[in-house]
Amino acid sequence: MKNFDWSSFSRKIALKGTVQLIYNAWTKSSELEKWFLKTALFYTNDDHLIGPKDSIAKGMHYKWTWYLYEGIGEGKITETNGKDLIQFTFAGECLVDVSLVQQAEYVIVKITQKNIPTDDESKKSIRLGCDSGWSFYLLNLKSFYESGVDLRNKNPDLKGMVNN
Repeated sequence: MKNFDWSSFSRKIALKGTVQLIYNAWTKSSELEKWFLKTALFYTNDDHLIGPKDSIAKGMHYKWTWYLYEGIGEGKITETNGKDLIQFTFAGECLVDVSLVQQAEYVIVKITQKNIPTDDESKKSIRLGCDSGWSFYLLNLKSFYESGVDLRNKNPDLKGMVNN
């Protein structure tokens, strides 16, 4: 484990669709709630809540909740280009880059989470925990947009599953 990178990781998945469809999946509350979040709220710099079908923009901030998890995730949108790149803070001051590339009928979605602190708790909860979480949610993104099936467990009696 001497050469293991605790400060960042990347995950990729190929899914059928268009870059615009998948960009919207990451940049509109109404779409994020279909495959990733229970609630996705985005606010402008002056704290006005944007509509669920409105696209996010650089400088906005968010409040997110997940099914079966306590607490609220908060962060900032640090970059959007309107077509194939999104960046936001996550799990504190980590940065998550989402890039989209069309390759024939597939969109290659690449997530990189970086600036992960390297203390023992962050190694466990952020580096390993987020890696596992993003891996599942990328699969759910593919499942939802290719077949309409949401794989998330939403049953509070079944906590601790791979799909929550």
